[in-house]
Amino acid sequence: MSVAKCKSCGAEIVWMKTDSGKNIPLNIKPRKDGNIVLRAGKAVVISEGVETTEAEHKYVSHFATCPSADTWRKT
Repeated sequence: MSVAKCKSCGAEIVWMKTDSGKNIPLNIKPRKDGNIVLRAGKAVVISEGVETTEAEHKYVSHFATCPSADTWRKT
């Protein structure tokens, strides 16, 4: 993973690919309340039917925490 900086708020982020091949910015620090895990180099959203282990770090999309996220969202 290579660390980048958010162009809006300057926070450290990492860009990952999802299972569907889309890019997603993740906050660099794991959080217990995160809803994304990294598996085989892909960002996997924890949803119904996706089991996780306590050893897996959970992350949050930077879109959920960036104060300027609306500026970057695609319609």
